Amino acid sequence: MTDFAALLRPDRGEPARMIELIAPDGFDAWLARQPDRVREAAAMHRFTGKDGTHLFAPGDTWRVVLACADPASPWSLARLPGLVPPGTYRAEGAHDGALGWLLAQHRFTRYKQAEDSEPRVLLTGDAAAIDDAVRMADATARVRDLVNVPAADLGPAELEEEAERLARDCAATLTVTRGDLLEQGYPMIHAVGRAATRERAPRLIELEWGDPAHPRIAIVGKGVCFDTGGLDLKPSAGMRLMKKDMGGAAHALSLARLVMAARLPVRLHLLIPAVENAVSASSFRPGDVLRTRLGSTVENTNTDAEGRLILGDALARAAEGSPALILDFATLTGAARVALGPDLPATFSNDEALAADLLAAGTAAGDPLWRLPLWDGYDDMLKSDVADMVNAPEGGLAGAITAALFLRRFVPAGTPWAHLDTFAWRSTAKPGRPKGGEALGLRAAWAMLRKRYPR
Repeated sequence: MTDFAALLRPDRGEPARMIELIAPDGFDAWLARQPDRVREAAAMHRFTGKDGTHLFAPGDTWRVVLACADPASPWSLARLPGLVPPGTYRAEGAHDGALGWLLAQHRFTRYKQAEDSEPRVLLTGDAAAIDDAVRMADATARVRDLVNVPAADLGPAELEEEAERLARDCAATLTVTRGDLLEQGYPMIHAVGRAATRERAPRLIELEWGDPAHPRIAIVGKGVCFDTGGLDLKPSAGMRLMKKDMGGAAHALSLARLVMAARLPVRLHLLIPAVENAVSASSFRPGDVLRTRLGSTVENTNTDAEGRLILGDALARAAEGSPALILDFATLTGAARVALGPDLPATFSNDEALAADLLAAGTAAGDPLWRLPLWDGYDDMLKSDVADMVNAPEGGLAGAITAALFLRRFVPAGTPWAHLDTFAWRSTAKPGRPKGGEALGLRAAWAMLRKRYPR
């Protein structure tokens, strides 16, 4: 893991090159204040102050001038570490750019060595913000790295090992339910994972931490380590990125680490149903009727709608602790991506205050969410002729909503709950955000929890 703490340090006046941020609409006024050689350099390099462009301005020591429409964005400085040489820098006018500076220097190096690993250090006068920025960079990088690991090297057992490390690091209690999950009360996790090899057998991973007298919060993450689609087999193009189908679990693990590292006054319950949706003679089948942990029954109409099945059992287990709040992350539906694209996690909630807090936190943190409705009128789409419900209605209409409505059936009425249907992937690189695994909704959820449960 990148040593982010070494890349962001308190400014104690040591020598450093200057980074100057200017607003595009302030370019003319900025240029008028510059000496001739800077104006000549701007003209020679056709630097006109367009958002995202930069100039190496000459002087007794050169400085970097960056045109930035939003200096308060977490990504305001993110393009610079890839442009400037190794060394130490300080920035003027960058209110919240440290996160982008740090993450721009993170590389996924498990299979390929980084070409340029020399550090670019940023000095900041806001020493109090360093720990927060470093922790968030670490949490984001952990999500990215977990999602980027191919399924051959990350199955249910490896997710369990990640949870074990987290429990050791934070003095938490880990419980893992393996073996005959059907007999142990997790029939849907069992059904989805039973086709995998013994080494990749399904399990429910649970971690608990904190004072039992504090409000109990449950964080649930979908841990499908690879999704073939089951007998409703995905086409090769659809299967290509299914190593990322445990992205919900990656978010949940990183959020739990943030909660414990900050010692929020909560009783944390982390739950990860970990499976591989494989194909074998023991695969669950379209038309099978599955019993749930609650005792209700589900007609399986699509083996590729497996994430909501394992989450149903995990949500039911979470609810048994009577939590004050349940939050789940899942790479659940393609319908959410069709509706909102890759950057916006579809957010559902049964509680208006929780929904408002999440949306406001996402906006403030530069990690936007978009709320979709738990539309009661679509609940009839889940009707089955032979069971209490189906897992995937015919036709595919309102797919993200009907998936959320399915999950809602496992959350007790009156328990505040939010469901984030996140992509956990970035298909096109942006400054500080490389192509590959991505944390989407993590910072929003963390900002919400910090505000709700201050130390």
